[in-house]
Amino acid sequence: MTSASSPKPSVLIARPIFPEVVQRLRAHFEVSANADDEAWSHDQFIAQLQGKQGVFTTGGERIDARLLAACPDLRICANMAVGYNNFDVPAMTAAGVLATNAPDVLTETTADGGFALLMAAARRITEGEHYLRAGRWQRWSYDMLVGQDVHGSTLGIFGMGRIGQAIARRGALGFGMKVLYHNRTRLPAAEEAAVQAEYVAKDELLRRADHVMLVLPMTPETRHYVGAPELALMKPTATLVNIGRGGVVDDAALAQALRAGRIAAAGLDVFEGEPRVHPDLLACTNVALTPHIASASIPTRLAMANLAADNLIGYLTQGRALTPLNPEVMER
Repeated sequence: MTSASSPKPSVLIARPIFPEVVQRLRAHFEVSANADDEAWSHDQFIAQLQGKQGVFTTGGERIDARLLAACPDLRICANMAVGYNNFDVPAMTAAGVLATNAPDVLTETTADGGFALLMAAARRITEGEHYLRAGRWQRWSYDMLVGQDVHGSTLGIFGMGRIGQAIARRGALGFGMKVLYHNRTRLPAAEEAAVQAEYVAKDELLRRADHVMLVLPMTPETRHYVGAPELALMKPTATLVNIGRGGVVDDAALAQALRAGRIAAAGLDVFEGEPRVHPDLLACTNVALTPHIASASIPTRLAMANLAADNLIGYLTQGRALTPLNPEVMER
């Protein structure tokens, strides 16, 4: 904590953010900002963090043991994202550095984005636009770009947290879909009933679902959670959508399944090694691709930025944060 007579803490903003959020932070801190959006190497990032007590990250900046050892003044890393696979949380806890993320504020917008991607893939919207722009649309035919229905179909969801439940509501209550889900832990009966979802085993979900939606974090356990064996279980008419994290799907295996017609279509907002995208996916016509924008509405992104700022302000001025990932650090 700082007092009125002590110098302001120093914080680094690792990527450009909303100017009004920068101004909020300047009222409390000495702020250094990457205004030109330079692509810092990890060593350059460490150099920028020297003497900083806090850092505002956007999800791509790696906080690991080497960085923590080189930045002894660092006290908090505030992620402007719900995911935090860029954080080595155990290493941060051991170093006494608080980690925070930005959950809740992006739930409904991300669910909208996931459902939009599902519909675009199932109904071949991306293919249709490319077909039209290429001048190939000459006349109507009964089988031109026919896809799969969304309404009344079976939706399978892997990852039934806040976003997964919001997607389930849209499916069950908005489109009359049968909703199946698989999760590390089963939801309480009341929560299942609220979104009209049935808990099933992983393989059963893959076999029964017309559309499979992945809303999983990236962990060692979820890496390649859906690969060639899982894709082989799916219906040949099925759609696979990933709005969780890159690496949850084996992108090379998915591209092969799409080319072979093993599944009908896919929609991807996240990728292994993003922003690079597997070239075999880029060559597939039956996949809708978006650049990690499921949460990209102005109100939601502003709310995410303000929550990250709230965490920085709260912790460095009062010793408390709103959404800590390792709250034990605050108790030391």
